[in-house]
Amino acid sequence: MLSPLLIVLPIFGLIFAGWLVRRLGVLGPHATTELNRFVIYLALPALLFDVIAHARLADVWQPGFVAAFGLSAAAMFLLTLWLPLLRPRHFVDAVIDGLNAGYANVGFVGFPLTLVALGRAALAPTLIATIITVCVLFGIAVVLIEIGLQTEKRRRHLVAKVGGSLLRNPLLVAPVLGALVPVCGLAVPAPVESFLKLLGGAASPCALVALGLFLAAERPAARDAASRRDFGVSALLVGFKLVLQPVVAWVLAALVFQLPPLLTHAAVLLAALPTGTGPFMLAEFYRREAGVTGRVVLGSTVVSVVTITGYLGVAG
Repeated sequence: MLSPLLIVLPIFGLIFAGWLVRRLGVLGPHATTELNRFVIYLALPALLFDVIAHARLADVWQPGFVAAFGLSAAAMFLLTLWLPLLRPRHFVDAVIDGLNAGYANVGFVGFPLTLVALGRAALAPTLIATIITVCVLFGIAVVLIEIGLQTEKRRRHLVAKVGGSLLRNPLLVAPVLGALVPVCGLAVPAPVESFLKLLGGAASPCALVALGLFLAAERPAARDAASRRDFGVSALLVGFKLVLQPVVAWVLAALVFQLPPLLTHAAVLLAALPTGTGPFMLAEFYRREAGVTGRVVLGSTVVSVVTITGYLGVAG
């Protein structure tokens, strides 16, 4: 039962490290933005390219699992996107809130947790969940954010502006280029693969340190009513992520698609993971209010120790 705590403990450590160096003045007030830009432009594109380039069709062709996990994440995203959430918000903020509710921390927590709980057979569905989360769901969110940020009214000009922004976005270009590798029957050269793994391995740790830097920053005192409202929104998003999404995943996996026990447990366990750092990276990168997102990432990580341990106990 200690396995979830032991697995998420390094996450707390990295967030605390970022918080501490900011509080001690080792890193300045611009460190959050600059570190996040490093992740967006270098580390995360390398990770996305590496994941897609090494994905084999035989490993990822599990249509029932894809549908169960993918639809559970999509349901949380769409529900949050169209739900008023007790506060007025821009469409871009609604998209980020949707990511908060459906973006599981599959890369940092999913692989070690499923390996401990379900064994090596669960690594293939974890890879599928990683692709769905960090490529498909994340990519859709980036597209919607770019659309929401445009003020052009003419449809032709709007399409041109959005298309240009997407073609320059490394988070979309990298997985598309990575997909060309298996499609064309190519292989990544060993030096390039080492480069990608070194650079991509920095994505999650740097994003967590950036979150700690953000949480340590001095901010003007918020009004009590606004603070309570944002806390309520954060709590609701954490509930969607840790309770509602795994319930939806179980209904889809066990009752609708009738998956085997291993794939059912994998779908539920991966859906029950805390919110990853992807939404926080986008909130920082697009200069949106990252307070709610930071609280959701931190709060869901803390609470998931209880919820995941409870599920593992019930599931045996």
